[in-house]
Amino acid sequence: MSTLSILATPIGNLEDITLRALRTLKECDVIYAEDTRVISKLLARYEIKKPLQRLDAATETKKAEEVIARLEAGERVVFVSDAGTPGISDPGARLVEAVRQSCEALREAGRETFTIEAIPGASALTAALSIAGIDVTQFTFLGFLPHKKGRQTMLKQIAASEIPVVLYESPHRIIKLLGEIAVHVPNARVTVARELTKIHEEVVCGTPADVAQSLENRGAVRGEFVVMVDTFLEED
Repeated sequence: MSTLSILATPIGNLEDITLRALRTLKECDVIYAEDTRVISKLLARYEIKKPLQRLDAATETKKAEEVIARLEAGERVVFVSDAGTPGISDPGARLVEAVRQSCEALREAGRETFTIEAIPGASALTAALSIAGIDVTQFTFLGFLPHKKGRQTMLKQIAASEIPVVLYESPHRIIKLLGEIAVHVPNARVTVARELTKIHEEVVCGTPADVAQSLENRGAVRGEFVVMVDTFLEED
């Protein structure tokens, strides 16, 4: 049966790949990837050779038509982002939406539809939460904040939140983000996880200013960051 597999890949350590994911990669007809150079390293590690096609945020809508054509031809297609689970602050959502719409049209026409399956695995979001040591019975995930328009509005939303807020941030903007949080909620508890699953993995906790100072003093402004902000502690 024609299948689109949305497949999670390691966020750092190449051993963080499931047996099901490896089998799916070996059995598929083609792999669409956010960056073919990144997935090539994983495929080489496990001696898997498959045709590769690029499908990133800029080409997602256009390439979705190509993926649908392959599915109509009976192929098994895999989509991977650069790391972690596709669609979580990564491309993938528009591809899945387009394929689902195609499935609905086929169903209405009485024709056989495609299968869309999740091949779960690594995710920076859940990995960070699991070692943060904070109560995340409820939390808000905002991904990457916008660089300009809407940024201040979202920072105010974070400051007013009564449940932890989780963000992604790059090494180029982490100090700026911590500074902005310090302005809005200086006494919030901030937990920053960086370089998850890699040699220099660490979790740093404290006020926004303390965490920023720790990262700068140690020259640790490297890698990708998951930032967890608990602002409700302001009332403690």
